Amino acid sequence: MLLCMIILNMKVKKSDLRQILAVNLKTQRNMLGLSQEKLAEMASLSWQTVNSIECQRTWVSDNTLENLAEALKIETFQLLLPIETVQPSAISSNEALRKLNKVKRAFDDSFNEILNSVK
Repeated sequence: MLLCMIILNMKVKKSDLRQILAVNLKTQRNMLGLSQEKLAEMASLSWQTVNSIECQRTWVSDNTLENLAEALKIETFQLLLPIETVQPSAISSNEALRKLNKVKRAFDDSFNEILNSVK
């Protein structure tokens, strides 16, 4: 739920998510110096699956997304955040706190929803 809320707040088209995932996956993999084969092994996937994701031929299940994030040692949502193509502008500490509080509220709401569904 939190992931959906983040995506909706970013106003990213669903068609763009495949490209964002592909770019982020390849970027993170390369930053760690991993081949597609090694990442696939670490995430309990086939190298063909990793290749298909990076080439935007396929989408992933939530389990696959979590396995990839865990292998890359990042949070799952980071694979779906668009990489800024322009230099980010500096923001005030108040603006940063406002944005962090917004994310925290979304996380808290999502977490409470999960807790209520378990009860």
